[in-house]
Amino acid sequence: MKIIKDKIEISELEEMAKNMFGNLVKAVVDIEKGIMSVDAPLHSDLMEFLIEQENSEPKNLWGINFYPGKENGDFIEFDSMINLKPGLGNRTRGVEDTAIKSKIVTIINTLVQK
Repeated sequence: MKIIKDKIEISELEEMAKNMFGNLVKAVVDIEKGIMSVDAPLHSDLMEFLIEQENSEPKNLWGINFYPGKENGDFIEFDSMINLKPGLGNRTRGVEDTAIKSKIVTIINTLVQK
């Protein structure tokens, strides 16, 4: 597991994908701090890692998947069990709030060097 605060190269994500699932890398984004954790079998592991290491709050943590071999809209998949947050109005594994989704994309565009 790794916390990304500055930049990560797409080539590093490609290596992580090969070593874990073949074509995807799981990530959790902290929309408040503008950071993310990557490279674990479960989003819940990445979430706990950010909580322990960065004092992140669960309400700010959203799970995504990267597909380093794909581009544009196919590069990020908004799908994770940790996204089920009924108390915050998110009742699916996706990210229903367009403002939150937009924050996630902005953070990813800042952190991931393509």
